[in-house]
Amino acid sequence: MEGKFGVDVGGVILDRGNDREDTSLFGPNYLSAKPTVGAVEAVAKLCEMFEGRVYIVSKCGQNVENKTREWMKHNKFHERTGVGEDHLRFCRERKDKAPIAKELGLTHFVDDRLEILEYLKGIVGTRFLFRPTGNEINLIRKGPAIMVFSWAELLEYMGAA
Repeated sequence: MEGKFGVDVGGVILDRGNDREDTSLFGPNYLSAKPTVGAVEAVAKLCEMFEGRVYIVSKCGQNVENKTREWMKHNKFHERTGVGEDHLRFCRERKDKAPIAKELGLTHFVDDRLEILEYLKGIVGTRFLFRPTGNEINLIRKGPAIMVFSWAELLEYMGAA
């Protein structure tokens, strides 16, 4: 498949359920944080489809960036998905995902925040809102992104289910 796929971490690769436990990237047991159901397998499938052109783009502070990198190594994320360590990009402000997406030439992006997808308008052609909230569902009906409620649904949309 042509193009490049961008993937967020918090709420997309890592389940938000971790945030209520001591396994969040902010907690002491962050290496035990659980991925969202099907996330690792789906990212691996996207890596196959896009011939390795999958990038992780996350907004966080330096501490969480370090913990994310450690979590990925500890959980063999790179080996299991095919996403190389050189395909990790971090920024400190949500709006800064847009210049990263532009620099990388991303054609697809999945994020759990509608705000991010709005910043990517005009830069990334196919934008997925992962597990939207009630308010976001009403806003998204106007067409800024494609709603998906699971990794299986995203893969089905991509024709890879």
